[in-house]
Amino acid sequence: METYHVIGLMSGTSLDGVDIALCRFTYKNENWIYNILHTTTLIYSDAWIDSLRGAETASARELIALDHTYGAYLGQQVQAFLQQHAIRPDFVASHGHTIFHQPEQHVSFQLGNGAYLAANAQLPVVCDFRTLDIALGGQGAPLVPIGDELLFSAYDFCINLGGIANVSYAQNGQRLAFDISACNMLLNTLANSLGMPYDEDGQTARSGALLPDLLHALNAPLYFQQAPPKSLGKEWVLANSLQQLAAHPGTVADKLHTVCHHIAQQVKQALPVLHQGQQRVLLTGGGAFNLYLTELIGQYLGSAYRVEVPEPEVVSFKEALIFAFLGVLRWRGEHNCLRSVTGAAHDNCGGAIYLP
Repeated sequence: METYHVIGLMSGTSLDGVDIALCRFTYKNENWIYNILHTTTLIYSDAWIDSLRGAETASARELIALDHTYGAYLGQQVQAFLQQHAIRPDFVASHGHTIFHQPEQHVSFQLGNGAYLAANAQLPVVCDFRTLDIALGGQGAPLVPIGDELLFSAYDFCINLGGIANVSYAQNGQRLAFDISACNMLLNTLANSLGMPYDEDGQTARSGALLPDLLHALNAPLYFQQAPPKSLGKEWVLANSLQQLAAHPGTVADKLHTVCHHIAQQVKQALPVLHQGQQRVLLTGGGAFNLYLTELIGQYLGSAYRVEVPEPEVVSFKEALIFAFLGVLRWRGEHNCLRSVTGAAHDNCGGAIYLP
């Protein structure tokens, strides 16, 4: 039996904060067992939101400085978290905050320099999980599916409703996964325009009406007809989905209502029937707290699928948990990225290691 205690760090494209999760992983009888021990979400200050939002237009010098500053910030927050809980894990595994993701151009950059993180956390750090896969011709995303395979195999489909929604499932003996559509990036942007951090329980979306022309425009991009491997970046969302929302004259409530239908329709389109009997669907991520959205997903999928929302801790911290797990696999020198998911030349063991 082998046991690891790891801090997982995750910052999503919706800019709602940094998830920190202390996780225990035990390898026993050729199976991985996980426990989420302590968690917190650090809400970004307005200054950090402005900095992260503006990073894509920063100069090279400014971006390097921000990478170092943000890495130090993450390390300081980890150190405070450790002091609060009087713990010392084996290492930190950090996804960072994605600024660019254009794998077809061999570009994917996650802010949060590992050396600065390690120096401030005073712990080893595993980070930069995407670069090796992209160097091998892959998308560098999604990365979560190996965790779905080894930690959540009881479910037929694992869907994360984050800033961008993605799905992972096993078919014909291999793991497949891809980004479905923008999700909380759209919902939170609309809620923010009403002075709300998010649309609580989807109440405003529920009160709205469907805008058929907007729904058609949101569903129109060729991405939704492309076969995987495929992934979405913030740049695509800005140029497509968010641009359509900004150009439409409808009310915010009607747009929220329509976006929920868009997401649910794309979820329906993304899920095949894998076997006879009911298919189990796990919903996690911030969008799983949007009751109107989850109801719509259930309605579009119909009785052939059983939609399940787990306990809030797993809903909120599954991605931080899985990045901690990806760090464990990297630490052990085992594959943590699947060619069947990303299209890379072969399965690979991605991640850079920094020692304090």
